[in-house]
Amino acid sequence: EKPLAPADLKRAFNVQHPWKRIAIVAAGPVVNFFLAFLLFGGMYAIVGTQILTPEVGQVREDSPAYRAGVKKGDEIVAVEGTPVASWEELQERVRDRAGDPLAFRLVRDGEALELIVTPEPSVVKNLFGEDIRTALIGIVASGDFRNVDLGPVEAMGEAAVRTWEITELTLLTIVKLFQRVVPMETVGGPIMIGQLTGQLARESFTYLIPFMAVISVNLGVLNLLPVPILDGGVILFLLVELVMGKPLSLRKREMAQKAGLFILIALMAVVFYNDIARLIRQFFE
Repeated sequence: EKPLAPADLKRAFNVQHPWKRIAIVAAGPVVNFFLAFLLFGGMYAIVGTQILTPEVGQVREDSPAYRAGVKKGDEIVAVEGTPVASWEELQERVRDRAGDPLAFRLVRDGEALELIVTPEPSVVKNLFGEDIRTALIGIVASGDFRNVDLGPVEAMGEAAVRTWEITELTLLTIVKLFQRVVPMETVGGPIMIGQLTGQLARESFTYLIPFMAVISVNLGVLNLLPVPILDGGVILFLLVELVMGKPLSLRKREMAQKAGLFILIALMAVVFYNDIARLIRQFFE
């Protein structure tokens, strides 16, 4: 509000090049992602990671696996000669191979054997309750987990993958909210976060680390949304300025910020309503 000295004027935010201002504004959300990366990395370096073993817990009757001779307790170690270390890897090997005879190498009672299993096309529900086409062989995991120790480099690599997966999931969830696939009633706010934090702390303090990382990623993604008044909205204005060669008029920016503030207040009202309604339902259950 006061005139700046010539030395300070050169350092003022509004006189910097748009790219520099974009970097400054984006620094906050970037730190959110970096914090999640560090939290995941520290957790993986200290306690390692757990993987669901590719051990068969149940075989559905008249399924491709049943007809091929797969039995409960078999451990699948390779598909088409490619080693399988986890249930997730097994699903990836089968997912797009409907109708293709696949050579499964299994271990049964300490003995190795090979069976030919032909996955069949099927329709399953994804995380958002949508129908997706995939290939199945008719088996269920035993539910056994194996702990895998990770070195510092491996832990950082796993942390980067996990941070990216949470970022993708957060963005996809936002899209599904707009598509009405995910009900708005499932969105929670500070009260829900507090409840979950308390619940996780009671179960195990170590559960709080990945939860903090997920919250940090969510904050980073939400702040980068192109909504005026958020960091993403400021970056959008700066990109427009970069293209046009001049900033938007003050009047247009003020109108956009008012619209952004309205959206933000409306979102806050929804999440608080959901939190309070959830508390009331829990009280009467």
